[in-house]
Amino acid sequence: MGKLAITGGEPLRKTPFTQWPMSTKEEAAALEDVLTSSKWGGQPFPGKHAELFAKKFAEVHTAKYAQCVSTGTVAIQAALKAINIRPGDEVIVPAYTWEGTVGPVLLLNAVPVFVDVDPETYCLDAKLIEAAITPKTKAILPVHLGMRFADMDEILRIAAKHNLKVIEDCAHAHGGMWKGKGAGSMGDLGAFSFQSSKLITSGEGGAVITNNLEYMELVQSYINAGRASLTDQYHHRIIGFNYRLGEFQAAVLGPQLDRLPKQAALREQNMKHLETRLQNPPGIGLLKPEPRITRLAPYGYVFKYFSSQVKDIPRAAFVAALQLEGIPCDGLFYEPVYKSSLFPLESADFPALTWGRDKALDLRSMYSCPESDRAAYQEAVWLPHQHFLGGTADVDTIADGILKVLSNVEELRGLDHKAIRNQRLGRADRES
Repeated sequence: MGKLAITGGEPLRKTPFTQWPMSTKEEAAALEDVLTSSKWGGQPFPGKHAELFAKKFAEVHTAKYAQCVSTGTVAIQAALKAINIRPGDEVIVPAYTWEGTVGPVLLLNAVPVFVDVDPETYCLDAKLIEAAITPKTKAILPVHLGMRFADMDEILRIAAKHNLKVIEDCAHAHGGMWKGKGAGSMGDLGAFSFQSSKLITSGEGGAVITNNLEYMELVQSYINAGRASLTDQYHHRIIGFNYRLGEFQAAVLGPQLDRLPKQAALREQNMKHLETRLQNPPGIGLLKPEPRITRLAPYGYVFKYFSSQVKDIPRAAFVAALQLEGIPCDGLFYEPVYKSSLFPLESADFPALTWGRDKALDLRSMYSCPESDRAAYQEAVWLPHQHFLGGTADVDTIADGILKVLSNVEELRGLDHKAIRNQRLGRADRES
């Protein structure tokens, strides 16, 4: 019997961390208001709660306009439609992200072009973008991942130089700011998710923000079955779908947006405390600080695990051991999208992958992104944001758990297969 819980020892923590999602009497009152109003759906468009939330959400992110939609994936799809992404166009995306970043590109019969990530942030590496640009490139789709932003200064410079549009995937970035500008407000549009794990959640849902009225009108028409937008200044008429957000979902978003600043400050304070505990242990590395992030959106705390510094014990075993110490965490949080089992791409299903080519593009085998591979399969460890909504004692148990596993890491030798199985459990429930 070892000292670690995974080898028969006593777990370090036996009580759960803060539950997420959480609700208060404010959510209950808002839901009651919708229930008694009998106006439950997204039509007439928009509902009272959706309209009020969208207005405040835009303001928080220094944007002029916001529109609630049914999911974060739809938010990306509607944003792509607004900038007139057409069949055969190419959109640059990071390799290390959720599959839902890329699916909307394909669903519009456009072509995703995968670019590796910066090892200091795990976000799209701006230094590699220009090499991926072709005459067919029409947009860049950076993802603000975990607790970092993509380098928006450089991305916007490149976009302006090459006349490209920029859509920010802000599924992790609610309330975040880059040099005083809100996440999603710097590019042409920003797409947010309100799925259950997110910093603001309605179970499912999303939003698009922009400073461009024409884009907002196109988003509104696209998600409202092609109907004229609320302002209809540009008189666009397009085929759309019912991607509206219902009022029950919209109702619970307002109270959460009100709580977000206080929760974000608490998360940031607790994350800084964790970093004071993790300065020097072999096997652990922290992401590089980024002074241009002027308001943190800490969706998850991400640190690096270096197996070479701890007797070549793989990350899968480390994560499994930490989980059994009572510290929920994840290693295989994302994969390079083109390698993921949730990306079962058949080129024949997407005609743009064959147009003008002797052979169809095989997105699952044509890319090599070593930094994304390293993050996905060896290095990145993710701690859920709700772990940091408690007190300092909660954070200390996280640090103690990490240090306990590292101090007894030799006990993990030979546990790889079990660890990998434990790591994979629940992946399908994490995102949508």
